[in-house]
Amino acid sequence: MPTPTIRAFFDEPTNTVSYLVSDPATRRAAVIDPVLDFDLPSGEADVRSAQAILAAAKDDGLTIDWVLETHAHADHLSAAPFIKAETGARIGIGEHIRDVQKIFRPMFHADDLKTDGSDFDHLFADGETFTLGELTVEVIHVPGHTPADVAFRIGDAVFVGDTLFMPDYGTARADFPGGDARQLYRSIRKLLTLPEDTRLFLCHDYKAPGRDQFAWETTVAEQRTNSVHVHDGVSEEEFVAMREARDATLAVPRLLLPSVQVNIRAGRMPPAEDNGVSYLRIPVKPVARPVG
Repeated sequence: MPTPTIRAFFDEPTNTVSYLVSDPATRRAAVIDPVLDFDLPSGEADVRSAQAILAAAKDDGLTIDWVLETHAHADHLSAAPFIKAETGARIGIGEHIRDVQKIFRPMFHADDLKTDGSDFDHLFADGETFTLGELTVEVIHVPGHTPADVAFRIGDAVFVGDTLFMPDYGTARADFPGGDARQLYRSIRKLLTLPEDTRLFLCHDYKAPGRDQFAWETTVAEQRTNSVHVHDGVSEEEFVAMREARDATLAVPRLLLPSVQVNIRAGRMPPAEDNGVSYLRIPVKPVARPVG
């Protein structure tokens, strides 16, 4: 199979990996899951991480045609609008982002938000293909972490987003609104039916205990043999029980509330108020009061 050129950019504050993927023949490229640098205490945003990707593309003589989101992330804000503004690239995501928008619109009382996915330039269907230079990109719907997760298969590489982590770390959580551990298991098994030498590129790494280096590339064979969560022989029922029990112990991601509000809008901030400032909302649950 054709082999894309892949450069990875690791953002340690959010443990996120973004990718610059290109066709070596035509120099056409896509950016996958770019990170906007966001400081939560101050509310300040910066584009230094995205600028590093653009600088690498310039150095390599690449033309960026696409910004591809594997899903609406809950742990970092997307820099897709900045890359689009700088390059003219189109922003694409799975078509089930509409389901995610419908889930979160009332949670944030986001009256400005359309739930038809029109903030994005293209909504990909399961099995859809498109070209990146002379490379063919196949879209694989892999729900479970969220309803809208997709993986992008480009040549011998698959960018799996938040489905799988490194074999020694396991799999993504499935307890966000719209998530489902059973769906996640089935999505992962779909990915693991690909040829064993298929390279899998992950969206996150947290360094499993005993491992000194961050890592984000594995293979189907390595996952089927060594994954602590989904190696061959792990049944769906076993996985669901493990995943749901583990998810019940996990903390809320630090950037969950700002990330979701921005990312369901294709990376744009909520509309500015009359003073020209955008505000992110924090839903406050009523205080439980003792009876009697």
